[in-house]
Amino acid sequence: MEPTAMPDGIYQFGAFEVDKHSGELRKHGVRIRVQEQPFQILVLLLEHPGEIVGREEIRARLWPENTFVDFDSAISNAVRKLREALSDSADTPRFIETLARRGYRFIGPIETRSPAPAPHSRPGQMLTSRLC
Repeated sequence: MEPTAMPDGIYQFGAFEVDKHSGELRKHGVRIRVQEQPFQILVLLLEHPGEIVGREEIRARLWPENTFVDFDSAISNAVRKLREALSDSADTPRFIETLARRGYRFIGPIETRSPAPAPHSRPGQMLTSRLC
C-alpha cells in the first residue's frame, strides 16, 4: 500500500526527512539548504511515489500562468540541484528517476507521518493526575 501524506505531513526516505509544514529538508536531523523550486519538485514527487510526474505538471506547480521562462531549462536545473542535495545521480538514481521526454519519478521507499502534536501544557506547568 502506498503512503498517503497529510497536507502538513512529514516524508521520510533513506537518511532524509521532508517536512512540508516547515518547508525543510533534513538529513539525519540536520537541515539541508535547498532552494524553493527544487524543494517543491521534491514534495510533488513525494506526493506521487512511483508515478511519473510530467514536466507540464511540474511547470504548473512552480510557475503561475502567463509566466515566461525557459521551463525545460529551469526544471532541469532545479532537478539537478535537488539531486545534489540528496546525493543522488541521474545515471544511477536512488530517489529520482528521469524518464526521457516524460518526466520524473520518485523511486525510493517512503514513510509518512504527521507532525508531532503540540503539547497542551505551558512551560513550567506541572501536570498531575488523580486516581479515584
